[in-house]
Amino acid sequence: MNNAPLAERMRPKILDDYIGQAHLLANDAPLRRALDAGVIPSMIFWGPPGVGKTTLAQLVARHLNRPIHTLSAISSGVKDVREVIQQVENGGLFQPKGTILFIDEIHRFSKAQQDSLLGAVEKGIVTLIGATTENPSFEVISALLSRCQVYTLKDHTKEDLLLLLNRAISEDLYLATKSITLQETAALLRISGGDARKLLNVFEIIVGTFQDQKQIEITDEVVLNNAQQSLAKYDKDGEQHYDIISAFIKSIRGSDINAGIYWLARMVEGGEDPKFIARRLLILAAEDIGLANPNALLMANACFQSVEHVGWPESRIILAQCVVYLASSPKGNAAYKAINEAQQLVRSTGDLAVPLNLRNAPTKLMEELGYGQKYQYSHDFPGNFIEQEFLPDEIKGHNFYHTGSSSKEKEIHEAMKKLWASKYSAD
Repeated sequence: MNNAPLAERMRPKILDDYIGQAHLLANDAPLRRALDAGVIPSMIFWGPPGVGKTTLAQLVARHLNRPIHTLSAISSGVKDVREVIQQVENGGLFQPKGTILFIDEIHRFSKAQQDSLLGAVEKGIVTLIGATTENPSFEVISALLSRCQVYTLKDHTKEDLLLLLNRAISEDLYLATKSITLQETAALLRISGGDARKLLNVFEIIVGTFQDQKQIEITDEVVLNNAQQSLAKYDKDGEQHYDIISAFIKSIRGSDINAGIYWLARMVEGGEDPKFIARRLLILAAEDIGLANPNALLMANACFQSVEHVGWPESRIILAQCVVYLASSPKGNAAYKAINEAQQLVRSTGDLAVPLNLRNAPTKLMEELGYGQKYQYSHDFPGNFIEQEFLPDEIKGHNFYHTGSSSKEKEIHEAMKKLWASKYSAD
């Protein structure tokens, strides 16, 4: 039996065998068109663990018959990057054209490390493919990001995962020696969380518990009885990364200080990036506390800035202080719900025209066309307010802000109700 994990053994050899990401790789999809044309830009693959970022980079190189150098941002530095670039440059006429430099977990590169890539990418010495689980807008420097096309990879669907699982059962040399029946798959799919690598490796663990048995029946009970222990260890690079952060956020949202501190400790002990934790606290402060306590966002922002300057292990104290504050804070999500509702309306109504009275009139022609006419300057009226419509005619009178149960949100609602009786009278 090949000692490589099942997920590694099942990596596809050609692009047509790649499962998932049809929005990028279907015949008329943007990335596939570029690959078939033989011309690709430097690019960033952004997506959760186990969706095939590394595999796709390797297949791109193979599909285009280009050499590929692979570096991991965890174990590589500026010296390694420069050595690869130097090697490509020194190759001269003997170096194949279009060399690809693949950097896994590029978000872990510092600014200086990312800067070291700029010249080679700009001059076309190498074509960069970076893989990241983090939003590249935050983690990749703007100069490098502007030279790359960002492709977002999505979680695998249930159908993708089952296709991959059945392919492994029939094609893997070890699994094919057994008679495996997938009687139930719900537990396997739930544990995988859309992560194909996790699915295959857990499945291999389950099969391994049957030792020399040839007839194997996979049920949810078998999976749960045998997989839980193997998944207990926190892995910041994938396995429980998103499960832990999910439990962390839900605990703070649920005002449980103790659980919030526990999940924080799990991440601290697992060596999680403190900026990753601090960024999630920033989001939580806006999404789950918001106007119920506006100081929460200030606290979370101060935490993020402090963590940037301090690092481990002292950052754990700053993060713990922020966790306690956010967990004990009153909760409200009125602003979060308001922007969601507004975005949904924008998607359904399209680009509605800005009312003429709200437009600027920098030219005489615009004045003649009615731009800015009938606009009433709020400061000219008592209390610096005059009721007028600021929304397009098609959606005038629409109210996006619906109060929650927190006292501060109710206070805002009452203030708006006094000014805008027509919009808030029904709430």
